[in-house]
Amino acid sequence: MSIRIDDALGVHERALGLRMQRSEILAANLANEDTPGFQARDIDFSKEMQRLDSSTSSRASMAGTDPRLLFRVPSQASQDRNTVELSTEQAQFSRNSMDFQTSLTFVTMKFRGLKQAIEGR
Repeated sequence: MSIRIDDALGVHERALGLRMQRSEILAANLANEDTPGFQARDIDFSKEMQRLDSSTSSRASMAGTDPRLLFRVPSQASQDRNTVELSTEQAQFSRNSMDFQTSLTFVTMKFRGLKQAIEGR
């Protein structure tokens, strides 16, 4: 009986990839905090996961799928038209990092279980 890694890892493989992409987006927002006219962006993680689940079934097809970027609406307008709010971006980056770590923990547990199954424990 063969084991398909994609099936064994479930949703966590796609979640890790999407979390990594979101980290890059949020890091770009933070890096451009002082850039006049920069428009902060983000993704709707849950909608992107639904989109990935419905449109992809393999890792190869997921690699070419870019998330749909949304512009962040600031709570207070800036004179230089920059929409990056440092506290919001830091909070989102921190939460995304914790969620990434959670998914990574689940993947690690899955691999540990697969290893034990292969070893017959």
